[in-house]
Amino acid sequence: MKNISRRNFLRTSGAVAAGAIVLPNLVSCTKKNGIVNLAIVGVGGRGSGNWKGLITESYNKQTKERVLNPNVRVVALCDVDANILAGVSKTFPEAKTFKDFRVMLDNMHKDIDAVIVSTPDHTHFAVTMAAMELGKHVYVEKPLAHNIWQLRTLVKAAKHYGVINQLGNQGHASDGIRNVKEWYDSGILGEVKEVHAWFNGPDFKGNYFVKPDAYPPTSQPVPEGLDWDLWLGPAKERPFNKCYVPRRWRGFYELGNAELGDWACHTLDTPYWSLELGSPNVVEPILSVRNEGMPDKIVTDSSVLKFEFGQRGNKAPVTLNWYEGGEKPENRPEWLTKELGGNGMIMVGEKMSVMTGGRPNDARLIMPKEEWQAFKKKGWEQSIPRIPEQNQYKEFINAIRGEGPMPGSTFEYGAGLTEMALVGVMAQRFDKRIEFDAKNMKVTNHPELNAYIKEPVRKGWAYGENLWG
Repeated sequence: MKNISRRNFLRTSGAVAAGAIVLPNLVSCTKKNGIVNLAIVGVGGRGSGNWKGLITESYNKQTKERVLNPNVRVVALCDVDANILAGVSKTFPEAKTFKDFRVMLDNMHKDIDAVIVSTPDHTHFAVTMAAMELGKHVYVEKPLAHNIWQLRTLVKAAKHYGVINQLGNQGHASDGIRNVKEWYDSGILGEVKEVHAWFNGPDFKGNYFVKPDAYPPTSQPVPEGLDWDLWLGPAKERPFNKCYVPRRWRGFYELGNAELGDWACHTLDTPYWSLELGSPNVVEPILSVRNEGMPDKIVTDSSVLKFEFGQRGNKAPVTLNWYEGGEKPENRPEWLTKELGGNGMIMVGEKMSVMTGGRPNDARLIMPKEEWQAFKKKGWEQSIPRIPEQNQYKEFINAIRGEGPMPGSTFEYGAGLTEMALVGVMAQRFDKRIEFDAKNMKVTNHPELNAYIKEPVRKGWAYGENLWG
């Protein structure tokens, strides 16, 4: 772009740094009963799932008939892959297309109400910050960001710019997670001091993880239509290799946050919310199966981590164990199951325990089937408002339109949930016991690892520094 963009002017001006300009005044904070104009950044993969959820009023799984929400309009599509962009643009022929989100925001900021961010983990922060600086509401695929400083900055930014914001962990809108919190709060579970959660990935034979032949991966020709430099965004320059794109980037710690970062926002959402866990004091690797000859930049084959949380008010300390790569907790007779499923979570209560799958939607008390059916029939006091249709996408749109409260999984909530996971990712990555001082955002026993609390970015990709004053 020949001239300094409006986005760059607002971001770098002394007035913004001093807090003199309140950017949300540029747009209405809500569009009561109006049509919400969406811009989608990252339109394939999870992006596809997100935009389908956001534009859909109802969906018939049998006939695959999708009824569109009349209150939502897609006005802009952005993707660094021209081939993916061209395919999705056929669904939205009136939407303008871009490969650079910065150009999109420069050109269309007056026409956009909300931005949907479904890019790889390492670019979530940049896209989200650029959108919020222009007063745009934001929905961000999980995990919220790639490092802890980014998470804290997004919380500051969301408050500063006054926008509707939501982390895309859809199970947080479910009845299941509300049930568990109500059971815990009402004393049905008793005190919970122990949690176990497990996930059967990473699957190196699937679509999301791959082991390169060597590290760093060898240079390969960039596929036609892919802007590799834009894909890298703030990350350190490196040659293209098909082991990164599509989808497999999450297997590299510099770009993604491994299986734990990918799934903790689903599987650990229930204990995090119910027990008000906050950040762990300590995360200790119990088992770490490493890739032969690979450095700490490649995800582990399997691992077991022990998270330790201190007392929170009158809540007892908690030990949370995370298992992945085929590892699971040892089954117990009182869990009333012959075999633990591929993914799941158990909160062990002094009176009663609760089990979920990889997501919280199907939460149930661990008791004989007949007793469980009788318990559900009798019911319990429901103290937490339910989300219509348990639909997080409608929750976001309704909040923008002034027809509902702020979503439950806001950045303030989602940043804390993600931070808990990222402390674990650090312990997993470096195979070290991490003692974490959440108040000061520091690793106290391995100060050299504080370089990963806030990672360096390439020139031109810095955002949010002004919010730390």
